[in-house]
Amino acid sequence: MRAQVVAAALLIAGAAQAAPADEVQALGWLAGSWVQQDENRTVREIWLAPQDGVMSGVSQTNRPGRKPFTEFMTIRAEPAGATFTARLDGQPPTSFVLKPGPAGEATFENLAHDFPQRVSYRRCGEDLCARIEGTADGKVQSQEWRYTRER
Repeated sequence: MRAQVVAAALLIAGAAQAAPADEVQALGWLAGSWVQQDENRTVREIWLAPQDGVMSGVSQTNRPGRKPFTEFMTIRAEPAGATFTARLDGQPPTSFVLKPGPAGEATFENLAHDFPQRVSYRRCGEDLCARIEGTADGKVQSQEWRYTRER
């Protein structure tokens, strides 16, 4: 009987650990090379397909006459759930945990962060829509991108 209880406990613990990896795997729709371009800037975001509970991404913004801005990102299976971590030059890494939501959408949240508090991705037809939002200086602020698949 004791062996059955231990086996059941290990099975439950294993299932709890697998859930964040499954959450990351479900974000496979994010993978690819995406671009948003206008006369003032080019923003490219590239995501590798999920593998072993992790996705890696990079974003680069180029504007004429300015130094390129880069951001390195991961989505990793963590005990708290799928966790998006952004690494920007000169700043410590910032993590956001995936909130429950519909398929084809992902909202990561960190209410303790100054700005943004939420990072969201969703499929907009064939495009990828991204948004950051939160409160800064007492005002609700947001920024959005609509990427097309880079060919």
